Amino acid sequence: MSLSEEERNTIVALEIEKAKNTFAEVEALIQAKLWNGAANRLYYAVFHAVCALLVHDRHQVNTHQGSHALFGLHYIKSGILPTEFGHLYGQLQTMRENSDYNCAYDVSTEELQGKIEPARQMIYTIEKMVHQCHC
Repeated sequence: MSLSEEERNTIVALEIEKAKNTFAEVEALIQAKLWNGAANRLYYAVFHAVCALLVHDRHQVNTHQGSHALFGLHYIKSGILPTEFGHLYGQLQTMRENSDYNCAYDVSTEELQGKIEPARQMIYTIEKMVHQCHC
């Protein structure tokens, strides 16, 4: 099923809003020293930004793995976005999966702290990209 321009633009805007709101949750969880929860929300903040970009450019997003593969193919390998964003997205996904599903794993403060600012920059960069062109 293909989306109308209005539907696509609405979804993109909602995904960007979700990314920003979810990133705000990260900051609240960090203040409470809830590192596993913050890791989860940090991944999802980036995931929603990536989904906004994919939908903006008319790619169909069905799964987390699919969004990662499409993001790598269309934006990282093509050089549109820096390889660091691809690495960060993969690291956040792994960290989230480990903290959500492995009862013996806890995200460390250091592990999380080094990813916050790069994630903020990635979300900001994607937001700028989707607002530059309303095609």
